[in-house]
Amino acid sequence: MKLTIDRLGHLGDGIATGPVFVPGTLPGETVAGDVDGDTMPAPKIVTPSPDRVAPPCPHARTCGGCQLQHAADPFVESWKVDVVRTALAAHGLDAPMRPVATSPERSRRRATFSARRTKSGALAGFHRKRSDVIVPVPECRVVHPDIAAALPLVESLARLGGSRKAELSVQITRSNAGLDVAVTGGKPADAALRSELAALARARNLARIAWGADETLERRPPAVRLGPAEVIPPPGAFLQATLEGEAALQAAVAEAVGDARRIVDLFSGCGTFTLPLAARAEVHAVEASRDMLAALDRGWRHGPGLRRVTTEARDLFRDPLSSVDLARTDAVVIDPPRAGAEAQVAQIVEAAAPRVAHVSCNPVTFARDCAAFVRSGYRLDWVQVVDQFRWSSHIEIAAALSRG
Repeated sequence: MKLTIDRLGHLGDGIATGPVFVPGTLPGETVAGDVDGDTMPAPKIVTPSPDRVAPPCPHARTCGGCQLQHAADPFVESWKVDVVRTALAAHGLDAPMRPVATSPERSRRRATFSARRTKSGALAGFHRKRSDVIVPVPECRVVHPDIAAALPLVESLARLGGSRKAELSVQITRSNAGLDVAVTGGKPADAALRSELAALARARNLARIAWGADETLERRPPAVRLGPAEVIPPPGAFLQATLEGEAALQAAVAEAVGDARRIVDLFSGCGTFTLPLAARAEVHAVEASRDMLAALDRGWRHGPGLRRVTTEARDLFRDPLSSVDLARTDAVVIDPPRAGAEAQVAQIVEAAAPRVAHVSCNPVTFARDCAAFVRSGYRLDWVQVVDQFRWSSHIEIAAALSRG
């Protein structure tokens, strides 16, 4: 069967009339192949798009980590901007779109590998496209070389404490003091495993290794810099994927809040925005994880020249910060998970906070929440796409909203 690709879906697959989803294709291309249900899993490109390029990574055909290595960078940037613009238009919104801030290749400072013990040893890497099969990725073009070089370490961890039946998840973060490793899905740590992990940490010169929720060996504090402060995140904590992407988001947030003197940072994490902003304003950081807030607080207390930072542990989905709590705030920073923050946005609107810096990883919920702001008298001043998940369909967004 021959098909013409009309557009890309939000997961990066080409979509033809039907709809039929065709992975690895671009708009305008003619493809041929067998259709299974609503998918053409193995298309042959009959007429290629002028935006098609040779994938730079040797693992691109098998690894499921990247969806768009076959597309030229200008096309990917334009497509990601169009995804955000389309999501806003569905709510009748438009805004100036700033140039995309794209992270360079081999810049990811954190990655989560999958690993499994095998008869002959162990296998570590990312999942194959649309599969739970693990594909080794020794020449990955996305992660920092220090992280790519850690794949043998991940295999060693699977041999030590993994299972042939269950999958090990190994998050590796590049800190200022070396690699920070957090493992989940392994067998319970007994005395023998603890000794082996300690030996492996010494041999690989790791800063820290955490095995599950209860076992942590720290050889050096795995600090990361957030503004003027150094923060030691808890094992497995969320950090922005690249330093370049983090810097772009921090700059966007700083511009959006302007000269605000009292700022509330909602879903603050370890202080990605709190601590840089504290160089010039008082900040109240709100986050559900007490461990992340404790790391933020320690970083603030030792950070030079920072203004007052207060913290509050709170589940903002079940118990959003009220409009009364927000009443004397000059600006709000909000960076919710993919589900957005509908209930919290309602409270910000009621408080009529003068400025809002809105960061999101989901164009759909971002547009929904922006629409709630605009209906209540806010202006969507500008929007910027930050592409720190290069060659993937993932999109980060920063935006500035102000009272009209």
